[in-house]
Amino acid sequence: MRILIIEDDKKIASFITSGLKQAGFAVDHEDNGEDGLRALLDGSYDSAIVDIMLPRLDGLTLIEELRLKKVNTPVIILSAKHSVDDRVRGLQAGGDDYLTKPFSFSELLARLQALIRRSTGMAETTRLAVRDISVNLLTREVERGGRKIELQSREFALLEYFLRNADRVVSKTMILEHIWGYNFDPQTNVVDVLVCRLRNKIEKDFDRKLIHTIRGIGYVLKI
Repeated sequence: MRILIIEDDKKIASFITSGLKQAGFAVDHEDNGEDGLRALLDGSYDSAIVDIMLPRLDGLTLIEELRLKKVNTPVIILSAKHSVDDRVRGLQAGGDDYLTKPFSFSELLARLQALIRRSTGMAETTRLAVRDISVNLLTREVERGGRKIELQSREFALLEYFLRNADRVVSKTMILEHIWGYNFDPQTNVVDVLVCRLRNKIEKDFDRKLIHTIRGIGYVLKI
């Protein structure tokens, strides 16, 4: 899952970015409204977190422009303004949720996850499964053949991505964008290393292989 943070406060942006990356998201950051709007129009994001008081283009105008251009990326508004009228204006501008500062990261994460589930039509989905492997999206527990498997955050994010795209070939570039964002050189071998680590954990001691290499293209988790 890829998230764009549009926030000019470096401390807040760093706080959110760090937390979301630890939760397995790929995160990009813009510190002004104009660049933020351009990124949302050019990129493919699962959700955006937008501050209202931004330089060059305020958050509400950004969201209005986004909706006028028929971009339906879910948006959580961050604001130091607490009044009901401010919340109403934010939602009327096209925001999907409104969170006031200061806020707890756990609440932001819960709202973000709920928003993404609603926007993808998977509001009730808390578990993904293919054959004998399953993941619990709430507890982040992984099991295969009744055996629990411990995964690190990026390993879990990669497995979730494979499960959501089962039987679909995903390229290394697609994996880079969804797990790391745009911060890595496409020629890097981090994808191969991560796939290898995941395979060792979910395929070791099992007869059936799940993840298959499509030479020159990418990988596929076969049903």
